[in-house]
Amino acid sequence: MVLAAVVLVLGLSQCKKQEQQTTNADGTVAITLDVRGGASTGSATDGSRINVNPNNGVVNFEYGDVVYVASGGKFVGTLTNNGNTFVGNITNPTEGEPLYFFFLGNKTPEETLTPGSSISCSVNISDQTDGKYPVISFATSNETFTGSGLYTAFFLNKAALVKFNVTTLSSRPTCILGLNNKVTVDFSTNGFAYSQVDNGLVKLSGGGGVKWAILLPQSALTEGEDGSIYTEEGVYKGTRPAIPAITANDYLNEGIALVAVTETNPSTAPVPEGAVSGKFTINSNGDRVYFSQGNLQYQASTSSWRFAEHQYDFVGGTCSDYWSGGEYGNVYENEVKCSNNEISSTYPGWIDLFGWGTSGYNHGAVCYQPWSTSTNNSDYYAYGEDIYNLYDQTGQADWGCNAINNGGNTEGQWRTMTTNEWRYLFYERATLSGIRYAKANVNGVKGVILLPNDWDASTYDLIGANSDNTGYSANSITSVDWTNILEANGAVFLPFTGYRQGTSFYYYDSENYGAFYWSSSHYDSNSSYYMFLYNYLAPSYSYFDGGSRRIGFSVRLVHDME
Repeated sequence: MVLAAVVLVLGLSQCKKQEQQTTNADGTVAITLDVRGGASTGSATDGSRINVNPNNGVVNFEYGDVVYVASGGKFVGTLTNNGNTFVGNITNPTEGEPLYFFFLGNKTPEETLTPGSSISCSVNISDQTDGKYPVISFATSNETFTGSGLYTAFFLNKAALVKFNVTTLSSRPTCILGLNNKVTVDFSTNGFAYSQVDNGLVKLSGGGGVKWAILLPQSALTEGEDGSIYTEEGVYKGTRPAIPAITANDYLNEGIALVAVTETNPSTAPVPEGAVSGKFTINSNGDRVYFSQGNLQYQASTSSWRFAEHQYDFVGGTCSDYWSGGEYGNVYENEVKCSNNEISSTYPGWIDLFGWGTSGYNHGAVCYQPWSTSTNNSDYYAYGEDIYNLYDQTGQADWGCNAINNGGNTEGQWRTMTTNEWRYLFYERATLSGIRYAKANVNGVKGVILLPNDWDASTYDLIGANSDNTGYSANSITSVDWTNILEANGAVFLPFTGYRQGTSFYYYDSENYGAFYWSSSHYDSNSSYYMFLYNYLAPSYSYFDGGSRRIGFSVRLVHDME
């Protein structure tokens, strides 16, 4: 049903019933039910609709909605909405008596109903995650049954519409316990009974914010126990607040606060060495990661891996491109400026732009060394074939398999995120503040800030959060503020680093182009997915596409939470 008023009542039209028609040989009769009332006149006050929409209260029946029909104390058939009225066949109804209509929220009855014999049915309204509010309502025909034709009716709600204000760190549905969620209809008495199954579970649509739900009548509830609300994947929980008594036709629009931000099974493990303290959810299952303290760097002369000392550090190089020619980067070794142009098997400086899968492990690719500069994409096939992701086979094509000097110095502790995880991080992840990212200039370096799940917006005033229409200079952050305020509270910074082809370095010093970060996902025979931070095509700020495997992009590793 399309929910759309403020009082909970559905109306009828006083249409003249059609002439009686002959009953079919099998006892079925074709009838039409019109509940539009004065809808043709455009009036919303003549009782023509159920008023339960969050915005203006009106709920219109829509195409495909199903009404169950009873007569003589038994179920006799169903009618289906054809976009205007309900039509269908009913079996052996009792002449001279009204017909009774039950709308059960388009939930499938638990029982198999047989026309002419079934006297009751039950439906469960627990799952309300699809945004189709399972309204329960009842009507009696204005006319007694005399045969095939048109009948009219006035539906009354047997449930309530209730507003919740949900605060959660999950994008999955929020679950509430202790509520009536099962309704049983007695066709012999037209009675409704309400009960609980599955601990009285009602699931709202995913994520935080304003959520509306259909609740069945029940007595007032006191505050629940710890865990009486929780997120569907089980990562976060909270306590159900007191809920007032619910009666049929209620419209409770003040908003009941639901807060599910406490970790169900908080990790007791310390933040890994080399990681930023912020926790970031990367998929709808609630899996979380820590980001490394900076981009990955490699020194060929010592075969050493490390994370950048600061999140805003990048090696850069000399760019001769017509657009942004010049020297870029801020990393030094023995007081000598490092450069990705100098990439080689013996280079004593540091590099941070790598061809795909160049972990240093001989996993089957022709070019598996971090200093590889081949311009043939086929030389960078993970495990020697174009179909594999970095995490396939032995997993050794992933840079995270290496022992990172300042990242625990143990093999296999880190990994590269998949393209789907990057997408979720930017566009689907739920955060306490609602902020996922913000463009910034940190210590003179352009980039994007990622805010952790529990970021408090009052910690630092970020302009243009989650927006592509703000320039990087809108958030100009000093190294002191970055270290002492943002990073100290779990923020991650992805600097704009340019890219490399062979030994040539390119950097677009522009508001439209920025950073290129590899994912662990392959794209096609020539390319693998990368994450591109840019402003070129609004509204997407991060762009995911296939990049030639031979190109040197940045790598930012993550550590799975235990």
